[in-house]
Amino acid sequence: MIGNLSLDQLRMLVAVADEGSFSAAARLLGRSQSVISQGIANLEAVQDVILFDRSGYRPTLTEGGRALVAQARAVVASAQQFEAVAAGMRTGLEAELALAIDPLVPSAPLIEALNDLREAFPTLPVSFSTEGLGGALRRLRQDTVSLAICLLIPSVPEDVVAYPIVRMSMRAVVAPHHPLGKLNRTLTRTDLDPHTQLVLADPHRSDGPDYGIIGTRRWRFVDLGRRLDFLHAGFGWCRMPDHIVAPSLASNRLVEIKIEHDDVNAQDMPIYVAHRSDRTLGPAGQWLLQRLKDRSSV
Repeated sequence: MIGNLSLDQLRMLVAVADEGSFSAAARLLGRSQSVISQGIANLEAVQDVILFDRSGYRPTLTEGGRALVAQARAVVASAQQFEAVAAGMRTGLEAELALAIDPLVPSAPLIEALNDLREAFPTLPVSFSTEGLGGALRRLRQDTVSLAICLLIPSVPEDVVAYPIVRMSMRAVVAPHHPLGKLNRTLTRTDLDPHTQLVLADPHRSDGPDYGIIGTRRWRFVDLGRRLDFLHAGFGWCRMPDHIVAPSLASNRLVEIKIEHDDVNAQDMPIYVAHRSDRTLGPAGQWLLQRLKDRSSV
């Protein structure tokens, strides 16, 4: 019972609304028509509201009935999800699979794997969050997610187990109207030093890794999309993943710049799927980890 309600009554209400009659609802639920009729009448009496207009050949929802049947659907669906999760837990399945992803990571490999996960574990609740730079690893260490898909710079920490799943190309780019965009040659550190570098920063650490940062003029961004806006507007230059800036390069909203003795743009950066070394993944986590490894392009 939920107060003066029962889940059985709500199921009856939804069934009559969907099937269009008490008799059809009775057949759907495997009950007698009199039980369905009495159940709806009791629900109306207890709640002091008329749910169905019975003056016609078939019962039709009243205005109040239409509003309440939407609420009933939500409660019934939630109860079904509760039962499904409980059934999964009885077989050892996680109550929930929580994931976190760094902002620079391309979405395509994860989307494909999550589509497969949804088919393999249709009742499993999955929570997903995109974090600021370094946030996915932080949440993994805080034990609030099971898996992190992230950059691990400069190396894989000792407290996580990580597998490379894709390599990401980085490009140094700038707006064509920016002074650096007008220099048709390889740039030196002296060329770059007077200009602002738009840096994607960890919002929780001011002493994070300075991988790929040149010079002292830096604007720090947490949001990748906002950094791209300022890049387009010509406020500075930065390194961006190829999959993010490819459309802007194709439309000439950005141009690529070459930097002398630049090791960052000369190599692709691995993206990892990682879990804590002191935690054992549940069945769905292990399944997703293996699927990401199987789809790896590294």
